[in-house]
Amino acid sequence: MQPAELDALLRQTLTDHKLSGSEKSSLIDWAHAHIDSDQDRGVARSRVFEIARQAATDEEARRVLSWVEAALKAILPLGANVGMTDPAHAPAEACFSPGDACLGQIAHRFAAVRRFADVCVFTITDNRIARVILEAHRRGVKIRIISDNEKALDPGSDIEQLADAGIPVRVDRSPYHMHHKFALFDDTRLLTGSYNWTRGAADQNAENLVDLGDPRLITAFRREFEALWERLT
Repeated sequence: MQPAELDALLRQTLTDHKLSGSEKSSLIDWAHAHIDSDQDRGVARSRVFEIARQAATDEEARRVLSWVEAALKAILPLGANVGMTDPAHAPAEACFSPGDACLGQIAHRFAAVRRFADVCVFTITDNRIARVILEAHRRGVKIRIISDNEKALDPGSDIEQLADAGIPVRVDRSPYHMHHKFALFDDTRLLTGSYNWTRGAADQNAENLVDLGDPRLITAFRREFEALWERLT
């Protein structure tokens, strides 16, 4: 545990009073590298509140932050519920665009995944998404990607770059479109929805992305992915 390093990272992410997708991923990576026990988690949580209190502009805001910290300790004591940190039992989340919410959730899942990720999406043209996929690939996560053949050839497509990095990629070669947009992470989380993995979806389109851990839905999407993967050999 290195509180000084965490403090510096927290102050950096607090500069604009927003937590972007990349900043969230940096915090997740730091936690995975340095937090090994409930004691570490307690110290980290305390540092988050202390940094926030230092940045608060008035005494009333500092009192509110102290209340939030005390309330969380009372309602969610460390070690009381393993499910709260288990991805399979974490609550479902819904994200919407335009904005960075969907992008941030995708980045979060690729930062948190440990063993494998299977991606089945119409297209990938957002370089920020390609970047987090490549980062997961470099740290040893096994990734497979299914995409549409026509979209893979579009200007700005990142599919070739991902394949060149050694990530297995298969594309649909039928006269129709492979129009799915879903991804599976360690078979504990599923991302799905209308959200295209493109810059336009983040900046302009009205889209949605759902992040859930329902085993029945994960099993159903797993069957679909494997069926497509085999068919596209």
